[in-house]
Amino acid sequence: RLSTEQWREVITTAHDVGLRTSATMMYGHIETPSHVAHHLALLRDMQKQTGGFTEFVPLSFVSSEAPMYKEGKLDGMRSGPTGMEVLNTHSVARLMLAGSIDNIQVSWPKEGMRMAQVLLGYGVNDLGGTLMNES
Repeated sequence: RLSTEQWREVITTAHDVGLRTSATMMYGHIETPSHVAHHLALLRDMQKQTGGFTEFVPLSFVSSEAPMYKEGKLDGMRSGPTGMEVLNTHSVARLMLAGSIDNIQVSWPKEGMRMAQVLLGYGVNDLGGTLMNES
């Protein structure tokens, strides 16, 4: 695992040499709303510096696919976001990233097509391309 600073260095270096990347954030496990806001602000600042992010993709935590959750290795880990958290996370991303990262993508394999359709009214403008379930 990388620290935030190591991750930031890798991404800014990639952007500096002309590689464009997706920005992501897993949520619905151990984070607080403050953590989410901090991450979005970091992405916005990095985008202002490099211009290298093509989209932002919030990734909801899927506990059934996570050994750390199944084995109870981390106290306080939640089983995933609520439906309202999914809507709010995408909406807040749209507001915080407007003008810097204009494409907010829903991971429709994680959220399902019905929620993806709903999210089009909550700030999402990108359903992505051909995606696969990463399980």
